[in-house]
Amino acid sequence: MIIFDQTIPSDMSGVTEFVSAVFEKLSFLSFDEPTVFNLKLCLHEAVVNAIKHGNKLNSKLRVRVIIKNEENKLIFEVDDQGEGFDPQSIPDPTAEENILKCSGRGVFLIKNIMDDVQFQNNGKTIKMVKLLKKEEG
Repeated sequence: MIIFDQTIPSDMSGVTEFVSAVFEKLSFLSFDEPTVFNLKLCLHEAVVNAIKHGNKLNSKLRVRVIIKNEENKLIFEVDDQGEGFDPQSIPDPTAEENILKCSGRGVFLIKNIMDDVQFQNNGKTIKMVKLLKKEEG
């Protein structure tokens, strides 16, 4: 079931406010504070990457965010209108030659926080899945 679907302009200045607004709408999911922080971080990084690297800061291009709730998982999809890319080309930020670089950590963080990450549509879409823990009791 789609619980959120919105298209936003490629404007870096509004990303933080957008992510906060998304999570206000998702507050009914009752996540603990560390989980909310991690999910916000992943969505923020994915949207920034879509704007900066996908759409190349072109204000005429848009980014679409879709969030689905399916059985025991929350699915985030972030689509850009750029040319796409090869996800295998992303340098490892933990490699010695990349440790001091200021960029390249977003996808690494996403892959380490989310339970499943897939690049689709020739790299124009990132699909991030977080498994929901069933409440005990």
